[in-house]
Amino acid sequence: MKVLDLQCPHDHRFEGWFASADDFESQLSRKLVECPICGATEVSRLPSAPRLNLSKATSAPSDKAPANASELQAHVMRALREVLEKTENVGDRFAEEARRIHYNEAPARSIRGVTTPEDARALVEEGIDVMPLPVPAALKEPLQ
Repeated sequence: MKVLDLQCPHDHRFEGWFASADDFESQLSRKLVECPICGATEVSRLPSAPRLNLSKATSAPSDKAPANASELQAHVMRALREVLEKTENVGDRFAEEARRIHYNEAPARSIRGVTTPEDARALVEEGIDVMPLPVPAALKEPLQ
């Protein structure tokens, strides 16, 4: 199994596991390799060095700030997974459901969904807190 360091045009770095370098090239040419952050299929291979598993090495505690871009991406993905797990997806009924919750016409709960920028502005003007949450393609499907 080959572990390759990959990067998309948006500078998102990630790993890909392939049976061989030829397998990677084949999947890449068929646009089967995509960035787990943004879904881009224009992926390039980065130079990589062998990895060493040193017995004295320890992983950083989870409360420390990320040391590099890869760690930051991992923290963001974990946070987004947690938000997705703890909110109800109301889909395109987001604005309607947010209003119902705000005006005590529906049970209070954390929701997520989609709405237009105009509806989002209208919600804010009504005093309803909303926040855009871009969900990477990797989190829209179950992870394997």
